[in-house]
Amino acid sequence: MGQCTKSLRGVCTPSTIKELLETKLAEAKPAVTAEESADKANAAEEVKSVECTKFTNPNQYIPEKKDGITQINTDHLLHEFDFSDAADHIGEEISLRACVHKIRQMSGFAFLILRTGRYLIQSLYVPEQCKDSITGLREGNFVWVRGKVTKNEKAVGGVELQLSALEVIANCNEEYPLKVSNKKLGCALDINLDNRSVALRNIYERAIFKIQEGVVGGFREFLIGQGFTEIHTPKIVAQGAEGGANIFHLEYFDKPAFLNQSPQFYKQTAVAFFDRVFEIAPVYRAEKHATSRHINEYIGLDFEMGYIDSMYDVMAMETACLRYVMEYLKKHYAFELELLEADVPVIRDIPSVTLLEAKEILGNKGSKNKLDLEPEDEVAICEYAKKTFDSDFIFVTHFPSSKPPFYAMNSREDPRLAYKFDLLFRGLEITSGGQRIHDYQEQLDKMHAQGLDPEDFKYYLEAHKYGLPPHGGLGIGLERLVMKLLGLSNVRQASMFPRDINRLLP
Repeated sequence: MGQCTKSLRGVCTPSTIKELLETKLAEAKPAVTAEESADKANAAEEVKSVECTKFTNPNQYIPEKKDGITQINTDHLLHEFDFSDAADHIGEEISLRACVHKIRQMSGFAFLILRTGRYLIQSLYVPEQCKDSITGLREGNFVWVRGKVTKNEKAVGGVELQLSALEVIANCNEEYPLKVSNKKLGCALDINLDNRSVALRNIYERAIFKIQEGVVGGFREFLIGQGFTEIHTPKIVAQGAEGGANIFHLEYFDKPAFLNQSPQFYKQTAVAFFDRVFEIAPVYRAEKHATSRHINEYIGLDFEMGYIDSMYDVMAMETACLRYVMEYLKKHYAFELELLEADVPVIRDIPSVTLLEAKEILGNKGSKNKLDLEPEDEVAICEYAKKTFDSDFIFVTHFPSSKPPFYAMNSREDPRLAYKFDLLFRGLEITSGGQRIHDYQEQLDKMHAQGLDPEDFKYYLEAHKYGLPPHGGLGIGLERLVMKLLGLSNVRQASMFPRDINRLLP
């Protein structure tokens, strides 16, 4: 111990030092009001009342050393709870780590609903059977529990855990600003998004993104099975793929650059050496829309395939892909589908109409826009598809060739039209695709026709110059697909942390 000051000589013990320091600190502090003192006393009393056991793990993985160097092996991988684990251990004790989702205090016992990364597990706390107290435990605490697995048909998963031990791993320091334990949050969307880190702890909210995971997983698995290669392309680019002003500008060191609107150029280039490619990645659109169907950053499910005979080959591939995705969801995500009360479509054949045919079907009910479908047209033509063909999907093809994109091949039957299609799902466009121009001179001619300078796209045109097979592809908006699949009212609900014209946080 260092030297004592004069006032402490002879009494240099821990207790006397503590007493003196507390006195000096009290003298240095401003006066505390009676109300503040009462608040502090209450807070101290609340802290004292917390009797939960702090978590310690005697079996914690500690890597061994070899020749003085730490060696990491794979013999102690942490395991995530699954209901199959519990079902296989009825009558036995298991342990797991989870978050306290809800506490239901009863007379002489309590139900603790525990939340893992996917499930809710009902556990029963009886003081006489559990060595640890739950006094002071609150919703949001992260815990380690041990207990006996018993059957309970009324509980989620048909099992219940009778607790014999409970220890707190980490605390929730404040009460949630939202009712996380409700089945649905029941708050306005903006409040949900402003409190996103809490909102996503609600089982309904997070289930949306398990379904999103399933769509991506099914999309990837199907395409790999069809001989597609997954690629990863730049998102900082020198020019936009879709043209127009809807592009985010940024400074790339001393050069102007943009956030990519689409992986289109790279997909087409890759067809020359991979034949079939796909990408799952962010897409950026600087569109100043404030609607329930638009966000400015979304996940694109894109693919491109070579050696096609027509755009119908691409449409057939998408039909098969979506059918596979729906079956994949039913097989692997039944828990979330039931929770979300999702109406999963049965996909057989998907009807297809030209834009002109769609306008004729709509008649006077359609919009005055003859060159495209307005939102109300999309709703009406989907109602027609459902009523006439019992299909939740419908393709619309042959849009005007004068409209972007400049890489869409013009129809050989009528050059005023392009081999371009949209796929509508329950009243909303979720896909744009078509057959692309593979001939170098034809691509130059269309660029000139749309007022574009080929010099601005010289790297893209290199692929055409050195040869491309006939090819086509598409892009699906993941959030829109999930939105319509789950019957959500706003595409922002299908984006974990959405970006729109008003939102850059969180």
